[in-house]
Amino acid sequence: MRHVAVGLMALGFVAITATAKADEGDLLKYCKSDIQRLCKGVAPGGGRIMECLKKNEKSMTVGCA
Repeated sequence: MRHVAVGLMALGFVAITATAKADEGDLLKYCKSDIQRLCKGVAPGGGRIMECLKKNEKSMTVGCA
């Protein structure tokens, strides 16, 4: 029973990780120009790019927003 629980937790982690990777891909697809324009010099990782975009929400393009 314990092995099943551990297996399910591992599957959940993989699903969350895959979703995060897909979200990052969408972010780059739709927001690349905004990131380059609004977040120049912001180091990726740790949610810094998302934080930068949120701070500059009013200046983002429609496709990214």
